[in-house]
Amino acid sequence: MNNFNFFNPTRIVFGEGQIKEIDQLVPKDARVLILFGGQSAKKHGTVDEVTAALGSRYYEEFGGIEANPSYTTLMRAVAQIKDNKLDYLLAVGGGSVIDGTKFIAAAVNCDGDPWQEILVNSAKDINTALPFGSVLTLPATGSEMNANSVVTRYETKEKLAFKSPLVYPEFSILDPTKAYTLPPRQLANGIVDAYTHIMEQYLTYPVDAKVQDRFAEGLLLTLIETGPELLEKPTDYTLQSNFMWTATLALNGLIGAGVPQDWATHMIGHELTALHGLDHAQTLAIILPSIMQEQRVHKHDKLLQYAERVWNITDGDDDSRINMAITETRDFFEQMGVKTRLSDYHIPADAIPTMIKQLGEHGLNQLGEHGDVDLDKSRKVLEASL
Repeated sequence: MNNFNFFNPTRIVFGEGQIKEIDQLVPKDARVLILFGGQSAKKHGTVDEVTAALGSRYYEEFGGIEANPSYTTLMRAVAQIKDNKLDYLLAVGGGSVIDGTKFIAAAVNCDGDPWQEILVNSAKDINTALPFGSVLTLPATGSEMNANSVVTRYETKEKLAFKSPLVYPEFSILDPTKAYTLPPRQLANGIVDAYTHIMEQYLTYPVDAKVQDRFAEGLLLTLIETGPELLEKPTDYTLQSNFMWTATLALNGLIGAGVPQDWATHMIGHELTALHGLDHAQTLAIILPSIMQEQRVHKHDKLLQYAERVWNITDGDDDSRINMAITETRDFFEQMGVKTRLSDYHIPADAIPTMIKQLGEHGLNQLGEHGDVDLDKSRKVLEASL
């Protein structure tokens, strides 16, 4: 196991009816901005529950944060905060709303250009951020318990990420009943997203981190067992509970502590979303099986471990077991209703050079756990995804 420094300050309040705990978690004198996406959070009463829990605290609302949060939209929220001297944020939604809230929290007191300082420069000079909490309504990204954020600038077709310890949520409320009304596409996307988060921290090379490996494998098995049934029974509290907690644990830093990681799938996927508008999880379902195939030599030992422990594949030679594990992964995503080929989304081969160009312009020319997934290998990954 490698050396590591694990820190996670987010309080998790889990279970049905826990939104009422906001009254104990938000400062009494806070001037609050409630942030959400579309109208579902209001339509289904979640925003009303939040405002009721705030009691006599002053609050305002800001809706319309997109599925891939837009820099322009988020900057309007920044202006509202500054104009009205608000000092506490409440994100009500899924990963996109929470990601957007993190950017807003960091941007309010940013002295320079927020896009440059936070996204391009990875927030290295950001020293302060507004405090915030979240109410999770769409399990997927783990943003409710980590310091990561991704923001899209649609005008320039860029999708960039940043990470800062200043933007951990102070608390996150996880009420599984809030996911009951999600459409099948969003549930399926959430499962694929969480699955890929786990894989990018697990499927590298062995460092004898037995705890992290078994934890990751258990989470993967939970998604495999829960996912298809959840699509059939979205209002099953036990299924939603296990899915919601798995998605949080998939990216709260715990399974990634002390192990090598490979985020090439996400980085390449971001360019697909920015250029072609695909759902985030759709890009992951396209790229991950191809990464597994193209990097099979480097990932050989962990691929065999994954095949045996997750898919119970023990017969055949090494190559055949690895092939079967990759096929099982692709088939699981397809079973969830998420297609796994560029051609499924009508993206042709001649679109690949532009994606490679974008990766280079964003400095993403050395990906993978060994830093050897250069632009040529990224091109091969995309070609294998056709």
